[in-house]
Amino acid sequence: MDEDAIDLVASVGPLDVVVVALREFLHRSGAVRAVAVVDRDPGEGPAVVDCARLAPIEVDFGDRVVHLPHSIELDATAPPLPDVRRLAPFDVDTATAEIAAPIGGVAHLAGAVRELAAALGGRNVAMAQFETSDPDAPLAFTARADGSEPIVLALGEAEFLMDPGWP
Repeated sequence: MDEDAIDLVASVGPLDVVVVALREFLHRSGAVRAVAVVDRDPGEGPAVVDCARLAPIEVDFGDRVVHLPHSIELDATAPPLPDVRRLAPFDVDTATAEIAAPIGGVAHLAGAVRELAAALGGRNVAMAQFETSDPDAPLAFTARADGSEPIVLALGEAEFLMDPGWP
């Protein structure tokens, strides 16, 4: 058997709720990717659930990686998710780290990612990437569920730790 083979599964058990939440957030927000780092039982490392547009959902348990078909029906209900609007891709200039967006647009998406993280609970982390005018520089926001750390905004490879409490 190939050591690099990835199993195709129909469920990831208790993480099905996270899969459903990320997939729903992805579809509502127009994100290109939504990821969660999820705490598990004591003694087990965190799991990473990665939901990208038009791709299988990947779950990395640390010692095993599995895929679920993107459109698979799961017997799980997403927690209440943030009200998020789809926005057109922002114009960006990576050389100057400038983002041209509708007033409040960046804060709206950052707040939605923070609310997504909160919906996942605990000290879990959520990250979402959004399209920009530069295909090599998506706009991403990362937030911790308990709000113990400021939101991280990333534009391509550049990361910015936002002021506590923003937005």
